[in-house]
Amino acid sequence: MGEKKSFEGVFEMPVPGRSVKPRTDGVTMVIDKGLGLSATKDLVDSAGDVIDFIKLTFGTSAFLGMDFLGKKTEMIKDADIFVCPGGTFLEVSVWQGTYPQYLKRCKELGFNAIEFSDGTIEVDMNTRTDCIKRAVDMGFKVVSEVGKKDPSEKVALDLMYKEIALDLECGAFKVIVEAREAGKGVGIYDAEGKVKQDEIDKIIAGVDDVTKLEWEAPIKSQQQHLILRFGSNVNLGNIPPEEILALEALRNGLRGDTLKRAYLANPTFKK
Repeated sequence: MGEKKSFEGVFEMPVPGRSVKPRTDGVTMVIDKGLGLSATKDLVDSAGDVIDFIKLTFGTSAFLGMDFLGKKTEMIKDADIFVCPGGTFLEVSVWQGTYPQYLKRCKELGFNAIEFSDGTIEVDMNTRTDCIKRAVDMGFKVVSEVGKKDPSEKVALDLMYKEIALDLECGAFKVIVEAREAGKGVGIYDAEGKVKQDEIDKIIAGVDDVTKLEWEAPIKSQQQHLILRFGSNVNLGNIPPEEILALEALRNGLRGDTLKRAYLANPTFKK
């Protein structure tokens, strides 16, 4: 990952200012639905320096052997990437009253990050803050999530603002805006996956620092919209593994949509 890049010194990135690891902004979270060890190695070898988190999504970790999962988490951490189970998995532990055991097992398995969510079950504010604080106190990098997976259970904006502020106060690194793995019909996206600009406006209107938000954006058009609006260092999640380098090209102006804006702003290219 530290070797010279293929075209380094030949040209400048069309969009300057892309952050580098360890990043505080411009975070990319990969959604992993079940990669094996060879596929994981290929992923971190080819794109490890542009990935910040890998989420073993849903409850997929439950079906992996402890030795296998330990090898996988170590491989990911060796590439300076945070790795966490999916938030839905955590919700099961909260529902069943086994959250302390869940955190302990996550530590034993080599996870160094935790995603907190209540996208499916109901969690009161005291339990929410306690869960986040417990994970932070155990040394996990915590990302929380606001919003529901069922579009008929939309969270009131005032409550969302309160959750975001409290999560950050409790030590959450970023707060994810729910959009599920499909990016359609939930949160800031309509049923076709198109961005609802008014929903973004409503959410950021009640947030002091929008760089603390991470937008789930599995579809290229969504990534493009958010990058063009918030810049190359917007935090993006639920990115499929095969789309990581394509997303990084989009962030840096190496795809037509973001290159066009850079070119129009500087047609004769002056540094």
